[in-house]
Amino acid sequence: MKTLGYYNGRIGELDEMSVPMLDRGAYFGDGVYDASMCAGYIIHNLEEHLDRFYRSAALLNIEVPCAKETLRTLLCELVHRLDEPEQFVYWQVTRGTAPRGHAFPNVPANLWIMLTPEKLVPLTKEYRLISVPDTRFAHCNIKTLNLIPSVMAYQQAVSKSCDETVFHRNGFVTECAHSNIHILHHSVLVTHPADHHILAGIARAHLIRMCEHLSIPVLEKPFTLEELREADEVIITSCSDLCIRARELDGQLIGGKAPVLLKQLQDALWQEFLDSTKTLEIAPDWGQIQLVKRMILQNNINPKRPDLVEK
Repeated sequence: MKTLGYYNGRIGELDEMSVPMLDRGAYFGDGVYDASMCAGYIIHNLEEHLDRFYRSAALLNIEVPCAKETLRTLLCELVHRLDEPEQFVYWQVTRGTAPRGHAFPNVPANLWIMLTPEKLVPLTKEYRLISVPDTRFAHCNIKTLNLIPSVMAYQQAVSKSCDETVFHRNGFVTECAHSNIHILHHSVLVTHPADHHILAGIARAHLIRMCEHLSIPVLEKPFTLEELREADEVIITSCSDLCIRARELDGQLIGGKAPVLLKQLQDALWQEFLDSTKTLEIAPDWGQIQLVKRMILQNNINPKRPDLVEK
């Protein structure tokens, strides 16, 4: 398959899939999502992304329709159905299908999965940024489907031939439209605290841990736009941006003053990515595999992996 869509057990190419108009994700954005990159048919940092997914769902009182172990097995099986081993793996849960009404309906949640071929952003890329006031709501820590403010902000960057938009509140930088932002200054990494003003990214956590491993001090505190402009380096992170340098903000050059330290971080994070996608970090749970087989083989789609074929 070139792409893959999954919806409550139905599977097909993305452009052939459809969902009910009464899915609450369609008219309320009532759901949460998560995503990661896949290399060699191995999903990068899957456990951490699953933990955040179930945590986000719990914060919105959404019950994911399968256990974490089942979803893990399902995702690991589905990525093998694509022709390309390098993929963007996206999944979401919505509160269910019911006539439009603000109160929570008593219906089961809907599980979506979408897979598309995609590669990591090359670490040699340098981002151009713009800044805009952060007018989003006060639950940025939940990976909700309500992303219109981020969509509008990112489109402003695109319209100016830039790569990302930096949000700021009262002069302090929070995060970007779809990534986290950090600065290196005087050999110290400074990053916004993991509070309700930002979505604490998995890549952000790995950057912090790598700094600690390399004996680079870390300060989790707000920093200003002026501090960003004066920083030695500005770093963008997300699931597809392991550690990308930013070199321009609102048309002015920034960063570029600590290339050796930045390269050390980039090389270490790249090696970590390679190591984590060489082998499965978790041994297969054959009970979960059997459950997943019952969920998806009813669609009469033959899996590529021989270990999942009925014996």
